[in-house]
Amino acid sequence: MADRVMVAMSGGVDSSVAAALLVAEGYEVVGATMKLVESDRGKARSCCAPDAALRARRVCDLLDISHLVIDLCAEFEKYVIRPFCQEYARGRTPNPCVACNRWIKWDVLLHKAQAMGCRFLATGHYAIIERLGGRFRLRRGIDRSKDQSYALYWFSQQQLACTLLPLGRTTKAKVRKIAAELGLPTAHTPESQDICFVQEGTYRDLLASRIAPRPGDIVDEQGNVLGKHSGLIHYTVGQRKGLGISGGPPLFVLAKDAERNRLIVGPRQALSRRSFEVEDVNWLSIAPPAVGASIEAQVEVRYRARPIPCRIIVGADDTVSVELAPHEQAIAPGQAAVFYDDDLVLGGGTIR
Repeated sequence: MADRVMVAMSGGVDSSVAAALLVAEGYEVVGATMKLVESDRGKARSCCAPDAALRARRVCDLLDISHLVIDLCAEFEKYVIRPFCQEYARGRTPNPCVACNRWIKWDVLLHKAQAMGCRFLATGHYAIIERLGGRFRLRRGIDRSKDQSYALYWFSQQQLACTLLPLGRTTKAKVRKIAAELGLPTAHTPESQDICFVQEGTYRDLLASRIAPRPGDIVDEQGNVLGKHSGLIHYTVGQRKGLGISGGPPLFVLAKDAERNRLIVGPRQALSRRSFEVEDVNWLSIAPPAVGASIEAQVEVRYRARPIPCRIIVGADDTVSVELAPHEQAIAPGQAAVFYDDDLVLGGGTIR
């Protein structure tokens, strides 16, 4: 009997082709679309848009596989949207895609798939799972322009064992070609947006609807007041435009002091950091190193950012210190820091 696989289908070309490839390999495939927001309006290219399920169903009908819609609105609110807003209120910059993958797809949805008798959960992510010896490892997808391993650093060995990523060893161009050859209605579906659950307006509009903005002072590194901000939720580290400060050299957001409700600004060179701390660290492709161990690696501090050579000093309680050498880099607390050895994902965590 063929292994049963649930494919998380967003209504886009990647998950559609992932399902098609698994059908061709002989798996018993079930397509599942997650309903994540209650709104009946949405941006057409969002995986949370109302028509995503309709697109996915049309693909499943063409592939002659079953399709279901799973309502995860409550879970998505609890594990993604609410923490996203809370992190911004703390002056941090969260990554909701990491949270969605970690807590929705590979926690809630995986458990539902297993309850339905599925051995695997599959998605259209561009990353590679391999097994070496007794350990599963994660590598970048071969299409570096689409590689999504950054958002998957938190995998456990148990989750990797029951995950299939059919697109890791192909390219986006090839995926679209396969979709067109199969006549899939998603062959030319545009790329999805980063913050899919923002159905109308911008993420700042969402934040303002849930968090009352508190105006405060804009200060330089010495604490001198340079102006007023409209609420820390409206700004991000590295931002230059929209500060409302005229005259003098260009100023950038260096940090957000949530405790004193201050926006700290300064020249571009002041953005650079040579070291930072990472918490909630998960070691993925290697066994957890001993406390005090030093590891030479590369780190990405934003999705699809340039990998930076670094030295990782392992601390206690799932923390590490990261020293960047010889590069300097702007660092945003709340973002993921993911460690690589070339294309191998060593692990990662959240920038403190």
